[in-house]
Amino acid sequence: MEAANLKTAPIDTSYVASALEGHLAKLKGAIVAFSGGVDSGVLAHAAHQALGEKMVAVLATGSSLASRERVAAEAFAKNHNIPFEAVATAEMEKEGYRANAGDRCFYCKQALFERLEGLKAQLNQRGQEGWEVVYGVNLDDLGDYRPGLKAAEQAEVVSPYLDLEIDKAGVRALARHYQLEIAEKAAMPCLASRIPHGRRVDPTELTQVERAEDLLHTMGLAEGRVRHHGDIARIEVPAEAMPWLLDHREAIDRGLREIGFSFVSLDLGGFRSGSLNRVLQNG
Repeated sequence: MEAANLKTAPIDTSYVASALEGHLAKLKGAIVAFSGGVDSGVLAHAAHQALGEKMVAVLATGSSLASRERVAAEAFAKNHNIPFEAVATAEMEKEGYRANAGDRCFYCKQALFERLEGLKAQLNQRGQEGWEVVYGVNLDDLGDYRPGLKAAEQAEVVSPYLDLEIDKAGVRALARHYQLEIAEKAAMPCLASRIPHGRRVDPTELTQVERAEDLLHTMGLAEGRVRHHGDIARIEVPAEAMPWLLDHREAIDRGLREIGFSFVSLDLGGFRSGSLNRVLQNG
């Protein structure tokens, strides 16, 4: 089905879902790069609808994946009977990733696709030839700063949302069409996205970020980030959540100090996904 049809014709979600499944059904098999987020979750579900057991959702379990996200991803796959595999990736072995100079995501995705290509080779050796690595980048991602897209292009992965010109709103509409529990799930980038560019990625600091965000989540915060600035934890929450955070400031301050931060601050600018990219854009 031509991408132009999706862009110019009156569209209902059933039509888009049929187009996506039809597009995926052309593959002999699919290795879906799966994170548990809405983009990859919808793609994994659609691939399973189209290909049955001739697909697998593969979760990369590197050091920057929060344990809470891994549990949620595994539960999603289990709930929908989607073939699932967790694999270790080696992004921490790449100097470009650890250096965190602004193109960290390129090296992360490079490590991911290298691992998925290895899995593809294993499938070929077992007689399951012709499988493709499938990636859930959507149309809106092209307008953002995403070095990982370059790694996807170099790996020549299949990008169905781009082929069919489906944007983020379209992906969420598909999630609601499929009645998936992730339809309204907030974006949850990897833990390394909390480390400012130019500061080396360190597993200990990733653990501190994870513990800090888990603490806030356990206390009742629905959405927010803890940015790691050495001794300083900078908390970003939506403006409407700031009164809640201030009401709990003593417990939060005490908890984050126990994790290892010397100072705990609230960013008055509020929560902004990808806020650390401003340093690159202003540089």
